[in-house]
Amino acid sequence: MKLPELRIGKLVARVPIIQGGMAIRISTARLAAAVGEAGGIGLIAASGMTLDELRHEIRLARSLTPKGLIGINAMVAARVFPDLVRTAIEEGIDVVVAGAGFSRDMFAIGKETGTPIVPIVSSAKLAKISEALGAAAVVVEGKEAGGHLGTDRSMKEIVPEVRAAVKIPVIAAGGVINGRDIVEALKLGADGVQMGTRFMASEESNAAPALKEFYLKAKPEDVVLIKSPVGLPGRAVKNPFAEKILEGTVDVPDSCDACLKHCERNFCIIKALIRAQQGDTETGLVFTGEYIHKIDAILPVKEIFARLLKEANEVEDTND
Repeated sequence: MKLPELRIGKLVARVPIIQGGMAIRISTARLAAAVGEAGGIGLIAASGMTLDELRHEIRLARSLTPKGLIGINAMVAARVFPDLVRTAIEEGIDVVVAGAGFSRDMFAIGKETGTPIVPIVSSAKLAKISEALGAAAVVVEGKEAGGHLGTDRSMKEIVPEVRAAVKIPVIAAGGVINGRDIVEALKLGADGVQMGTRFMASEESNAAPALKEFYLKAKPEDVVLIKSPVGLPGRAVKNPFAEKILEGTVDVPDSCDACLKHCERNFCIIKALIRAQQGDTETGLVFTGEYIHKIDAILPVKEIFARLLKEANEVEDTND
């Protein structure tokens, strides 16, 4: 199947792929720019960044791909969420993707500046609300996704429901690893897909080499659901730190930067994600999608796109 373009407002991506925003500092300028240059939409994960750091990353991404589409992903649960969104828009970002919560205010910011706002949703009801508020598109995330989850239902169940409920573009997220997965999502009614885990294991990902290698060793039985301080379940790779979270024996933080609007304080998620990004696979929190075991190589983004397009084309050949 020849993959179609993805249109979000006035944006046109040659390839219907959005690279998931993976925090903390895994999805930075180099990865986002490589995806934008390959024809998709690259996202810088803004959560956990200072405003100056975000400005730097956006400007760097623009220098690496002047014509590629670059956006940000930000957690609504973060206290500085509005500041991250406004800063990114000031820097001329193409699109804002927002997850880990829902904010009505972000749509007003988008309307003021003409910037497409794309919330991550897990139900047809929230997709309809988003459309009514002015969303340019919705990312429909199922239980197969990595990181914070808003549902225990499969993306394959939710996407057709959302497609029937809204007229704006629908982007399927969760469990999309290869070209066959993309074609399946499009046949369910999606206009495009969001892929995170596959791009975490890319050369341009800002994850430490040790973390990338840890990903390649993961087996299906290593993937677990933990309780995040954000108040949502999170999908992660089982390691000593995740086991402590599951057992309820993880150390409670003795200090707090008040980075979240509401925090259950069972552990510090920002510090745990930073440890993982820096290569500490023992005491870091390693977020992942459900099908991490399907990834067997760390590849350049350009090669990942070439393989995805080839795999998608082969689905059509098989059906002929």
